[in-house]
Amino acid sequence: MNFYEKYIRKFSEKKILVIGDLMLDRFIYGTVDRISPEAPVPVVNVVKEIDLSGGAGNVANNISSLGAKVYILSVIGNDLVGSKLKSLLEERGINTEKILIDEERPTTIKTRIIAQHQQVVRVDKESRIKISSRLIEQIIESLNNFIPEMDAVLISDYGKGVIVPETLSTAIKIAIRNNIPITVDPKIEHFMLYRNVTCITPNLQEAISGMRLHKAVTEEEICDLGKKILHTLDCKSVIITRGEKGMSLFEKNRKPVHIPTRAKEVYDVTGAGDTVIAVLTLCLTTGANLKTSAEIANYAAGIVVGKLGTATVSVNELKDVLDGK
Repeated sequence: MNFYEKYIRKFSEKKILVIGDLMLDRFIYGTVDRISPEAPVPVVNVVKEIDLSGGAGNVANNISSLGAKVYILSVIGNDLVGSKLKSLLEERGINTEKILIDEERPTTIKTRIIAQHQQVVRVDKESRIKISSRLIEQIIESLNNFIPEMDAVLISDYGKGVIVPETLSTAIKIAIRNNIPITVDPKIEHFMLYRNVTCITPNLQEAISGMRLHKAVTEEEICDLGKKILHTLDCKSVIITRGEKGMSLFEKNRKPVHIPTRAKEVYDVTGAGDTVIAVLTLCLTTGANLKTSAEIANYAAGIVVGKLGTATVSVNELKDVLDGK
């Protein structure tokens, strides 16, 4: 058994609460052999369509695929897309009892049309309006009931209205009070609200924009950026994901650690951030420190970017790549 496996073996014992924005990811695959006579655009001949749960749903999928129990707290519309999304989650064994219905908003759906492995266009149908005070009260009630029973809380913020100051501050306070790790995949608009969390995992552009900066290019600038986020948000740690350059970990009272990418081939980066925070959060519940958790999450991300579409990683895949490192 390698060093990492002792943590992976504990995944199946854990319970994670995912709070955030749900969406349906629809992939329409086809071929192109002509241009439309109506406009200078390709005509896509549809070969197949695939529906997957995206956003917070993909985070939950990643956790479930690694054997842990997942509970999801979110909001969907009273529509066919919402019903489909809920069914997809339940097929994965994800607990959907706390998914609320909003009669006033549609379920978010992102449709990607892909031809010859190239995304031609993406069509979004969504509402970004803040959820109603009634739904906020229901979410806060669920947070009070659910969080103390969990091993970790994961905030998946896609800026679609579920994560608001009231729900975020409540989740953070309850997690801290119960000594439960709370991690955040952030949205720029809410960046200054993620105070006192265990770990926040922005990509480089989110980190720059969240701190209202114009750029961070050199290693020194990125190092200063990470330290600034740590200080400003007073969080325990920051992981800045950097695509092909891997990720950089910042912790209080420790030197920054750079972790190079483990991807061998990159076909699709869709959902890689979901995998990072899902695996990182799971690892933290097993007693792994932040550096070890980040390393395992980095290997997991290297697996999913080698797959097309909104992908997940299994325990066996993770074990195999760690055994061969």
